[in-house]
Amino acid sequence: MINSRQNYLNAKRFSADLALEHIIPHNVCFYLIPPIVDLTIDEFEKLALERLKMLRLLEQVTAKNPKVSSEAWREAVLAEVNHEGLRTYAKLARGNLNDDASKAARRRDYLSHFILRFAYCRSEELRRWFVAREMELFRLKFGALSMRDVKDFLEVYELDYKPLSDEEKLDISEHLCASTYNHTRLKMETTDFYAVHFTEVLNLVRDRKCFLKAGVAYITPEHFTHVIGKKHQQLIEDGLKGHLRLLPTLEIDERFAMLLKSIHTSYTGKNYTVAKTGSVPVESLDQLSKKSFALCMRNVHDTLRATHHLKHVGRMQYTLFLKAIGVTMEDALRFWREELTRGKVPIEKFEKEYAYAIRHNYGKEGSRINYSPFSCMKVITTPIGPGETHGCPFKNLDASTLKMKLTGYGLSAIDADEVAGYAAKGHYQIACGKYFEVVHETKLEEGINHPNQYFELSQLTMEGKERPRQGHAAAGNQSARWNSQPNSQSTQDGGPVGDSSTLNGADDDLELWEIMESKEKEADADGTMLAVPVVESLSKKVSPKQTKAAQEWEDDDFDMLEFNE
Repeated sequence: MINSRQNYLNAKRFSADLALEHIIPHNVCFYLIPPIVDLTIDEFEKLALERLKMLRLLEQVTAKNPKVSSEAWREAVLAEVNHEGLRTYAKLARGNLNDDASKAARRRDYLSHFILRFAYCRSEELRRWFVAREMELFRLKFGALSMRDVKDFLEVYELDYKPLSDEEKLDISEHLCASTYNHTRLKMETTDFYAVHFTEVLNLVRDRKCFLKAGVAYITPEHFTHVIGKKHQQLIEDGLKGHLRLLPTLEIDERFAMLLKSIHTSYTGKNYTVAKTGSVPVESLDQLSKKSFALCMRNVHDTLRATHHLKHVGRMQYTLFLKAIGVTMEDALRFWREELTRGKVPIEKFEKEYAYAIRHNYGKEGSRINYSPFSCMKVITTPIGPGETHGCPFKNLDASTLKMKLTGYGLSAIDADEVAGYAAKGHYQIACGKYFEVVHETKLEEGINHPNQYFELSQLTMEGKERPRQGHAAAGNQSARWNSQPNSQSTQDGGPVGDSSTLNGADDDLELWEIMESKEKEADADGTMLAVPVVESLSKKVSPKQTKAAQEWEDDDFDMLEFNE
């Protein structure tokens, strides 16, 4: 009976995967039909985090290279993709191959897109971000297609476009040369041109960047990408609206509801739960904060030194950061005792209440969880109330206050304006990376995703060492230096997806928050405590395991007119 049931489940999985293969026969796809497959919650989470990491990578590269050519942008993206070990998307960006590895990559791409639709359909801001990033991913994949691949794509989706024949090109060759920038006659002869209705490229018609005849515009492959991109964008936007209507039904399952709500703020980088070998003495914090602390941590440190006080979320954020850079629990207790008792906290109150919370942060009290420090997304999305100084200064400070703080920290007015400019556009992590470059007088080769990553990069930069690349041989050494939690997530496809502690509740233990809320009786506390939900363990299975082939792979607004430039 057991064998019969297992055979049935295996056959069901096989038929579902076979059906999925038929609806995604091309590396570039329109996400038209929602897949019906069985996934475990663990698979569901891994696919979501892998795609989220890719979309964030695209956002950072695009923000850093807003005016570069398409080819330069593409090279920058692929360099980061290889650096991060994202094999799925590296495969999809190499044209349209039909080997087993490409088919497995298509499957992951297709499933993860629909998973993130549910996570990003719930608000206008999330939808806008998701569409912009998905269009950048489309641009990356479509730009790798050969002329044959493009023809296959058009046939698969029955799109009524086809390149001009040699005879048609010859008849209007003079007009094509005159209307096409930087195209020699030789290049024109070896390039496909497409005929589209002029209403599909009004911006090109307006700027006289195409040949127009009898209501038909003749465009290059680069501009044709944008024509297909518009259709793709509309399909995604319509799909998000449909997913929004389905969301209440899916969220009946509390596990999925909590998972979907937390995906956007989840951390997808290296785990910084435990510090590297060796300790950082608290006496060195003042000096370290001037250069090796990200602005968020420098802000709370300076506030603590000036006022001898931080509210509960600020203390938690800063304590976990200090733990991860190498401050021992004994030194942390001494540091906080000296600071807080200089303010209004009696020594008896500190020993009874505050010391317990510090030991709890270090995993020595209560549920004894080794808590993860706050990632950039956690810092950015954590609300701040009156009198609180935690959170991301690039988000929470107005432009003039931010510039004043930056110039006070030694930045020139020009550099402060540039950093604040990124922050004003909502690129808070890009602003942090630029701040790093100015302070360290160096070029940053990777984006900032975590305050402890900032600290590590700073120390390596000042020591003149190169940061080991993840996803290669150095990844093993990194894992040895930074002891990850048992429940931290990683893929088996060549690189870590990242710490999913935001999803599994490891760094948001309700017990700790309740202790801090109930014991703290600050006179100036006039708001409610931030209530962070505990997510149920995601290890519970909801379907049979993946097939062997799939297991091997376990191993600012998007403006189409701007896209045309």
